[in-house]
Amino acid sequence: MSVRIKFKNILKKYGNTVVIPDLSLDIKEGEFFTLLGPSGCGKTTLLRMAAGFNSIEGGEIYFNDKLINNLSPGERNIGMVFQNYAIFPHMNVFKNVAFGLTNRKVPKQKIEEAVNKILEIVQIQEYKDRMPENLSGGQQQRVALARAIVIEPDVLLMDEPLSNLDAKLRVDMRNAIKGIQRKFGITTIYVTHDQEEAMAVSDRIAIMNKGIIQQVDVPQTIYQKPNNLFVATFIGRTNVLAAKVSKNTLILNGCEFTFGKTLPSDQTNVLLSIRPEEFFISNENKGGLKGKIEHSVFLGLNTHYFITLANGQEVEVIERSKHGTALFAPKTEVWLNIDTENINIFDKAGLRNLSLGGNV
Repeated sequence: MSVRIKFKNILKKYGNTVVIPDLSLDIKEGEFFTLLGPSGCGKTTLLRMAAGFNSIEGGEIYFNDKLINNLSPGERNIGMVFQNYAIFPHMNVFKNVAFGLTNRKVPKQKIEEAVNKILEIVQIQEYKDRMPENLSGGQQQRVALARAIVIEPDVLLMDEPLSNLDAKLRVDMRNAIKGIQRKFGITTIYVTHDQEEAMAVSDRIAIMNKGIIQQVDVPQTIYQKPNNLFVATFIGRTNVLAAKVSKNTLILNGCEFTFGKTLPSDQTNVLLSIRPEEFFISNENKGGLKGKIEHSVFLGLNTHYFITLANGQEVEVIERSKHGTALFAPKTEVWLNIDTENINIFDKAGLRNLSLGGNV
């Protein structure tokens, strides 16, 4: 069965170094929840605390209403998938997957039924007699996933499970993992530093930095309405530009842009987060920011332009590729307008999104 997970005022220290100062978080039953952040932000530390592999210096962790702080990993009924797969090299696929059930002294017939069923679900049944050395990286990852799920855990914990795979296989495996998680409905905590991966698989994402959660929300909201500049720059690509604001007018490099919301009167110097797709590019002077094409990257569906503005700052602009239309050549003068309804405006420190919630 799946469970709710509650982290309450969690403190983690290594000696005198505080890694997680005071973290509280609720994860819903059956949810695919991702901890996302840069290396060293505390996401794996938190995952290992839930698993029972790391000590807890303060706070409480609950599975439903059960306090698990002092339970051993074996008493928590968790499935764990590691970055390096951690499958046993001396056992074939079947024995690897059966390991947890064998340890629990499940009858042999039930082990065979359960293992064969899970091997079919993760699509590696034909390899059940193979040794790990004869499997591809993706196949080994499926073995690790099957071994974690076959014991019917309350919680599935996954630590950078796709980081050792090539790009195409990562996409294939993340789709497989999400499909399998949905099928079983296991509450899952997934750790990654890969933003696209997190966006693709998660019901909700927690963005972490220096042991502190910056934002928890569904992927679309985190991308479109980040709480602060750290979140805006960590999720996806964005251009950060300094501007001034006067009521509902943005003044950027001497150009004025009307903004549909009224910002606080005490905010005059602000920072704009403008996603590359929130610029409109033209080689005709229709107003807007003047710039010069430095170079472009054609990626099929989209073309990425890198443009130097009049003040010397470079911005990235993404435009939908048009069939039969030539790309703007390097050194071409262009003008940029802005989708002001969808950009995000932060205070000058980047700590608060001033454009959230309509009139502020």
